[in-house]
Order: sequence, then structure tokens, then C-alpha cells
Amino acid sequence: MTLALAELAARREATILIVDDAADNLGVLRKLMTQQGYQTFVASTGERALQIARRVHPDLILLDVVMPGMDGFETCRQLKGHAATQGIPVIFMSARTDTDDVVAGFDLGAVDYISKPLRLAEVSARVRSQLQIRSRSETQDEQAERLRTIVNNMAEGLMIIEADGRIQFTNPACDKYLGYQDGELAGRSIGELLNPLVAREYLDYFERYAAAPETAHSHGTREVIIRHRDGSSVCMDLTLTPMYLRQPLFIGLLHDITHHKLSEDALQRAAMVDPLTQIANRRHFDSFLEKEWQRAMRSGLALSLVVLDVDHFKLYNDTLGHPAGDVCLARVAQAVAAHALRPTDLAARYGGEEFVLLFAETDAESAHLLAESIRGHIETLQLPHPRSPTSPWITVSIGVSTIHPNQFDSTESLFVAADRAMYVAKEGGRNQVRSNKPDSAALQAVQALMG
Repeated sequence: MTLALAELAARREATILIVDDAADNLGVLRKLMTQQGYQTFVASTGERALQIARRVHPDLILLDVVMPGMDGFETCRQLKGHAATQGIPVIFMSARTDTDDVVAGFDLGAVDYISKPLRLAEVSARVRSQLQIRSRSETQDEQAERLRTIVNNMAEGLMIIEADGRIQFTNPACDKYLGYQDGELAGRSIGELLNPLVAREYLDYFERYAAAPETAHSHGTREVIIRHRDGSSVCMDLTLTPMYLRQPLFIGLLHDITHHKLSEDALQRAAMVDPLTQIANRRHFDSFLEKEWQRAMRSGLALSLVVLDVDHFKLYNDTLGHPAGDVCLARVAQAVAAHALRPTDLAARYGGEEFVLLFAETDAESAHLLAESIRGHIETLQLPHPRSPTSPWITVSIGVSTIHPNQFDSTESLFVAADRAMYVAKEGGRNQVRSNKPDSAALQAVQALMG
């Protein structure tokens, strides 16, 4: 790939949020950023900018200083004060170019300050420069730190094993499963944890891989009995993935299958249902997603998330009243739930007028078709929406994202991708379905931990 093509590919991956109360400026900048290949979102107020930034996580924000209500300085102050947005670089745009104003902008955490009237070539160059700086700033140490955070918060146990069977590293979930303190397993042999015959089998595999890494294959997943620190036995799924980094290493993933969850009693089930719509609530969905996420990691099959939002619902409530709004949400919920047909599917009300559906073992194309079916179903309900600028009926905007998760991915990346797709659907005119791929953490990140 040529340098020019590589730069264009990088631009297409970047997301820009433009904040300006002047419609002409928004239009010009949006056109410019889109032509440059960036995914672009816009906001005309500081409040709206904060909402979008916290959900979309843009790579860069172009922020006007002088705006009615919350000005650019206060918007920047709140961006930098929130954990989800504090790392996003901000470039101020303003006709106020006195030294005090510029210094104030940098003191708030801005990375650049562009004077108005804007020179488009300069804006493009400064955006490109800041995106390049941000990319270069992701050093190996930062990658390793992110990986440690992921590994330490995994629900599954993880251990790194050397070719002689010595355990080099375990994560907190592994220690908890087996009853050990942090770091206590490091230096011990897997022979202390496994049946001697099983341990010998693994050691023979390690030896074969160390002798000829290019010909050995992943050992895959198998059920094993592992000795707990208190002497009891724990039944686990153990998945081994080989990796060569100066020396042969093996990533072991542990999934506890000793205790299978029994059916919830009536009170517990009630606690997992949204009382208004009578479909699953957010708590139930989050628990279900975690279970299906772990299952998808073991099976290697796709997992698809659908996020949908009722178009102009605040306007609907303002026009017809909240009781009518409640009836509308209940009707929409039943239409949504009608498409969750398998035990591995789940529809839920995620908050307000937002609904989510999880489709296990469902690829991107099938998920998009399902989402389009949901959109059409809701439209055919013909629930009147007298003041909607989109349609005479209630409609929804839908975002879809699909992932083949591995142990280094997160459910957050799947939600961010689906949310971004939903915002694109809204920006594109609403009452439509858009799809987006989540960012996926590469296995090479493990190498940063060991580097």
C-alpha cells in the first residue's frame, strides 16, 4: 500500500466532532472533513457536543469558543473533566485571538487554536497533524497498560505458561477461580494443578511446539479438572493458544463450568423485566450479553448487537402526553421482542426510548436484515406521530454491529460501534438501518505485555 493510500485509510478510520452554533460554518467544515475521508458528527451547542462525545468517542473535536449558553471553554472544561472524554484532543476555533484567550484555551487542555475566519487548508493540515500526533503517542507502554487493564478485568481466567510448564503470569480471575493470592501461582508448574497424565500431555505438546512452532497447531479447548488451593477439584474449560515471543509461550484461558446457574425464582425474574414494556431490562440484558459473549469466545461464532432509538420521541411526548408515550413504548417493545425468536436472542429496553437486541451466532448480513425487518415492523404499526418531521407514523433509527469476540475485546467496543451506526442513521434522515464494525483488539497486544 502506498503512503498516500495508507494515509487515506487512516483518515477513514478517524471520527471528527464539529461544534459550532453557526450553521454556515458547520456545513463548510462538515463537507471539508467528509471530503478528507473522516467520519463526521456535528453539534450546534455545548450540551449536545457533550452527549455525542460521551457516546461516539470521536478521535478529535473542532470546538467553537463563542456559543450561546455553554461556551467552548466550558464545554472543553467538562470534556476534560469526564473520564470517557478527557483524552479526546480538542482544537479551538475562534475570532478571539488575544494572547489571554489562546492561553486560556491551552490551559483548559486544548491541543491547538485556529483563528477565524477559517482557512480551510490550514484546518485540514492541523486536523491531520493532531491525528498523526495522537496515533504516534500510543506508545508500547500505553498499549501494555491498556492490555493489563483488559486482562485484569476479564471474566475468564488467563495464565501465561512457558514451554517447560512453568506459570509465568495469572490474572485476578484465574487467581480467584483457583483460590490463590495475586502472583502466588507465578513460578509454579502446571503439574501442581493438573492430573499427572493430563499435565504430561500438555508438556509433550509444549515440547513439540517449541521444537517446530511453524508445524504445531493450537491445542484448542478441553474440559480439565484443576486442583484448587484448598485441595478441592474445579471443573474448567481450558483453551490454549501458542505464541512465540523470544521464547515459546502459551496463553491459557480458563472458564469455570463447575456450577451451572439454576433457574431464577419468580422474584428474581421480575427484577429482570422492565415494568413498563414487559420485556427484559438493562440489568437482564447486560447479564445475558456477558454469558453470550463468553460463549461466542469459546465457539468462535459471530455475535450481533442491534441498538434502536424511537425517532423524535420527546416531541411525541410533548404533543400527546406521557401516558400516550408509555403506550407507544410498550407497542414498540412488543414489536421488537417479536424478532427475538431463539433462546440465544434477547430484546430489552435499555433506557428511555432506546432498545437493544442481541443475536448470537448471527453474522453481519443476517443481523442487518433482521434490523431492517424490525424497522419495517414498527413502521407498519402506524402509530400516529402528528409532529414528526420524518414520517406521519412512529419510526426508529437503528444501528447494527457484529463481532467475533476474543479475550482481548470488550463489550463496550461493540456498543460504541452500534451507537455510532445509530447516530449515522439519525444524521442520514432517520427511519433507517446502518451498520458499523467495532474496533477489535489484536492478539499482538499480548506481545506488548511481554515486551
